Amino acid sequence: MTRTRRLGDSGQAFPLYITVVGGLLFLAFAYLAVGQAAANRNGAQTAADAAALAAAQDRRDQLAGRWTEDILDPSTWQAVFDGDVDVSAPSCRRAEELAARNDAHVLTCAPKGLLGFTVEVETDRTVGESIVPGTEDMRSRESATAVIKSRCDVELPAEDAAGDVLPELTCDGDLWTLDPEDLTDLPGPEDLFDVHLAE
Repeated sequence: MTRTRRLGDSGQAFPLYITVVGGLLFLAFAYLAVGQAAANRNGAQTAADAAALAAAQDRRDQLAGRWTEDILDPSTWQAVFDGDVDVSAPSCRRAEELAARNDAHVLTCAPKGLLGFTVEVETDRTVGESIVPGTEDMRSRESATAVIKSRCDVELPAEDAAGDVLPELTCDGDLWTLDPEDLTDLPGPEDLFDVHLAE
């Protein structure tokens, strides 16, 4: 009689066991779906960050090139450092290239003021199939803003200085004394400007 009761108890526990295992499997697949979505979203944010930085760095390089071209005309320097000059190439092309390297494409790319870019991207890859309906066609979208900041202060020459004397530049504590007769040692784009993601 005792043996019969044990078999009956065992038979009752089996459906409970199946229910618990099934619930655990469902939770595991649900966590997997959340993980897939999070990974896709992180990929989108990485692509957006890289694209925004690329656009801003391209703009920085063009501003530095413009400063080098006009170096003998110090009256133009402040406008360059403020970003208030025309440049030739659209910097958003660099954003598109960097987004593509990160398996995404640019939806929008626009200047943010004179010294920045905001870029929105969408992943090329979908979240993928999961137990959550509709995820197989879902793509993640994220945006980022990168800004350019001048590192330099211009020290204007004294009023009685010779006309061919160029102003001194102090860029993050580094002093650049520029000789108009020898312009081979000039600060580079990274010396003149800082590029970083906006907070």
